[in-house]
Amino acid sequence: MSNDLILKYGKRSVSLREGDTVKIVRGAAKGKSGKVLNVDRGRSLVSVEGFTIAKADGTQKERWVRPSNLLITKLNLQDPWRRRKLGLGGVEEKEEVEELESQAEEEGIEGEDSDV
Repeated sequence: MSNDLILKYGKRSVSLREGDTVKIVRGAAKGKSGKVLNVDRGRSLVSVEGFTIAKADGTQKERWVRPSNLLITKLNLQDPWRRRKLGLGGVEEKEEVEELESQAEEEGIEGEDSDV
């Protein structure tokens, strides 16, 4: 998780879910950001929006990335179980989270952090 999210939620790591926004920190696509499209828990791989590879026939195919090479910059908080795990609980707290997220977007906070 990015430093901003660690400070906000008090946790260093959470499970990746579809809809999370991540930044690739290692490999050929270092520095690219995108949403998580699929999570394959069996193979421990993740596909990220916009990170594709060209096949021999010219079509594009999603490229799978190991989760250890990703940094979560924005969480998908649609799941009530995940909100409870982060200590965000009920409906009134969901409204607070949405309000905080909208304020962050207005202020231009993108979750960028320095090298750790």
